[in-house]
Amino acid sequence: MYPDFTLEDSLSGIIAGVDEAGRGPLAGPVVSAAVVFFDRNVVIDGINDSKKLTVRSREFLYNKIISIAKYGIGISSVEEINLYNILVATKLSMKRALTNLNIELDYVLVDGNQPPTVKWQVKPIVNGDNLSISIAAASIIAKVTRDQLMQTLHYQYPKYNWYKNKGYGTKEHINAINYYGITEHHRKNFAPNSLNTIGQKHY
Repeated sequence: MYPDFTLEDSLSGIIAGVDEAGRGPLAGPVVSAAVVFFDRNVVIDGINDSKKLTVRSREFLYNKIISIAKYGIGISSVEEINLYNILVATKLSMKRALTNLNIELDYVLVDGNQPPTVKWQVKPIVNGDNLSISIAAASIIAKVTRDQLMQTLHYQYPKYNWYKNKGYGTKEHINAINYYGITEHHRKNFAPNSLNTIGQKHY
């Protein structure tokens, strides 16, 4: 079963779907996206939770979505994740994504149960990226955007193979951290065993 516009159609006005990518990795920023479909009669086949899609499908759908929908991107840096925590940083990125839409909204549909505090009416939707097309589209925009950022960072620090693992805690990534130490792009308050306790070399 694919997400649809049932949630959006149950409300009135201009509705944005919001989701994030990158809460779990050991390195890199957290990225959120907000998406508004003004014309819900336009069908893009295959929109789904980004985690259920292949890389090729995500990139194809990303290009389709940005061609017909209004979207905003919000990023919280590793410095903000280290200074606050990942939950606070995620909410910051969501607020920035909504601000960057530059649209007055009537409702905001947010994936999960811990939405940001914004001036619009917010409906948190658990499993929202499997229910709402707007949220699922936001998950695709956020994921593709973050993957592109990590691929760019990969060329600065190729030893960690972020091009492939996108900063997640794969075995090869953890082995690289143990061998080379951490970079300024690593989240110092994250596992494994807190990156603060792992070699402090900067490669």
